Amino acid sequence: MVATTSCFYYAAPTMHLKTNNLRQNNHLRLGIFGDNAAATRKQRIGPLMCSNSNESSEEEGGGGWGIKDFIGGDLVKFDLGKWLTDVEEHKALAIYTPHEGGYEGRYFTRLRYEGYYFLDLSARGLGDPETTLTKVHPVCPAHVGKQPIARWYYPPEVDFRLSVLPPDAKGLIVWVIEAKVLSKAELQFLALLPELRPKVRVIAECGNWRNVVWRPLKEAAGLTEGALSN
Repeated sequence: MVATTSCFYYAAPTMHLKTNNLRQNNHLRLGIFGDNAAATRKQRIGPLMCSNSNESSEEEGGGGWGIKDFIGGDLVKFDLGKWLTDVEEHKALAIYTPHEGGYEGRYFTRLRYEGYYFLDLSARGLGDPETTLTKVHPVCPAHVGKQPIARWYYPPEVDFRLSVLPPDAKGLIVWVIEAKVLSKAELQFLALLPELRPKVRVIAECGNWRNVVWRPLKEAAGLTEGALSN
């Protein structure tokens, strides 16, 4: 008990001394780098401009800084409004994302907040998109050389998902990754799928680029408005 009490009282002045030293150092720093240093720094860099534009008036002492200079490109996407508009206008988009991946998650989440539900597919092993998405199609599971070869029939992927959508759902997004391996005829069917199923939107990852960019899937598949009208 005596040892414990001694340790407690011996430790208390040490902690108090460290606190006082910290306060003295803070006051010392404030004394050395006082208002004059703060004013000098303000003259050097100017006020921080929190706007989307990097243009600033020299009369206000701005250094040309915007909010993009303080926020990582993977945190805030300023083109999400254009993204939603293009999804509703074109209904089928070809998207190109950076090689490292991860950026498309912001656009995925934004559509989910709008009330869309998703059907995630990989173009590798998809088979015929028309048969898999809109028709009853057979699937042969692996038999590993020991079981007899069996064939199972599955309902249309898109029609089945549409039948179980909640009443308040805005629609169904068919998100196809690795769509660059699809042929032009398969991409053309995906571009026309929203016309066959009006509540369906298609997003196909057709390649990579430095930034996240997109264009109508009809353009990527070689379809034009004139060809559709004919």
